[in-house]
Amino acid sequence: MNLILNLVRNRNFVLVLAVILGLSIGDFAIHIKSYTTYILASVMTFSMTNIRTSSLYPLNKIFKPMLTGAVLNYFVYAAIMICLAYLIIDDKELFYGFVVIATTPPGVAIIPFSFILKGDVEYSIKGVLGAFICTVFITPFAVGWITGNGGINSLDLFILMAKTIVIPLIISRLLLHPKPFVFVSKVRGKVVDWGFALLIFIAVGLNRQVFFSDPAILLKIAFVLFISHFIIGLVYEKLASKIMKDQVKVMSQNLLITIKSSGFAVVTALTLFGKKAAIPTAGLAIFVLCYLLYLSFRMELISKKRE
Repeated sequence: MNLILNLVRNRNFVLVLAVILGLSIGDFAIHIKSYTTYILASVMTFSMTNIRTSSLYPLNKIFKPMLTGAVLNYFVYAAIMICLAYLIIDDKELFYGFVVIATTPPGVAIIPFSFILKGDVEYSIKGVLGAFICTVFITPFAVGWITGNGGINSLDLFILMAKTIVIPLIISRLLLHPKPFVFVSKVRGKVVDWGFALLIFIAVGLNRQVFFSDPAILLKIAFVLFISHFIIGLVYEKLASKIMKDQVKVMSQNLLITIKSSGFAVVTALTLFGKKAAIPTAGLAIFVLCYLLYLSFRMELISKKRE
C-alpha cells in the first residue's frame, strides 16, 4: 500500500502514467477536452503560489533578471525552435504546435528545481515572473504574426492569456495569505502534478492514432525537441559558465532557457489550432521531464565524485 501511495505522489511516475494511459485508453480524452482551460487555470493558480511577493523587492533589483528571463525564454529558445521546426516539419498544424511551444511561458517547475540543482532561487523567481508578464503581450502577437493568424482571433488569444495567466496570478496572491496557504501548501503538489498529467493525457489521447500510425512524424518532433532542450541547454551552460563564472546563476538561466510550461502549451495548441497541433506539446512534457531528470542525475554524479 505504501508503495502505491509513494508512486501516486511521485511527479515523474504520474506524468509517465499519463502518457501510457493516453496511448492505451485515450479515447476517453474527447469527453474532457472542453475542460482543458479550467484545468490549466487551476494548475497555474496553485503553481504561482511558488512565486512569493516578497521576492519582488527591492524593485531596483528585479528588472535585470526579469528581462533576462524573458529574453532567454522567448527570443533565444523561440528563435532556434521555430527555425528548426520550419526546416524539418512539413505539416502546417504540427508547425503551429511548435510556434505555441516557442511562445509558451516558462514552467513554474523552474523555481523548485533551481533549489534542487543549486541554482539561484530568487533570480529564478524574478526571471519566471518577467517571462510570465511578457507572455500576455508577446504570445498573442507572435503566434498571430508567425502563423499569419491561421484563422485565429487575436482577441481570443488575449482572453486565453487572461484566463490562464493574469487571473491565476491574481488569485495566487490571495492564496498566499496565512489562512488559505495552510491548505494550499498541503495540496499544491498534488493539484499541479495531477492537473498537468490530465492535460498530457488529453493531448496524447486525442492523437493516439498518430502515435501508432506515423513514427516518422514522431521522430521529427523528437529531434526538434531534443535540440531545443538538451543541446540548447548544455551549449548555453558551457558558454555562460566561461563568460559569467557564476555557476549558481548559470544553472538558473539554463532552466529559464529550456523549461517550458507543457500544460499551457497543450491548452493553447488545442484551443487555437486543434488536436494535431497538440502532438508536439505532448512531446514537450516528456522532454522537459527527461531534461530535468538528466540535470538531477548529473548533479548527483558530480557530488559523488567530489566526495
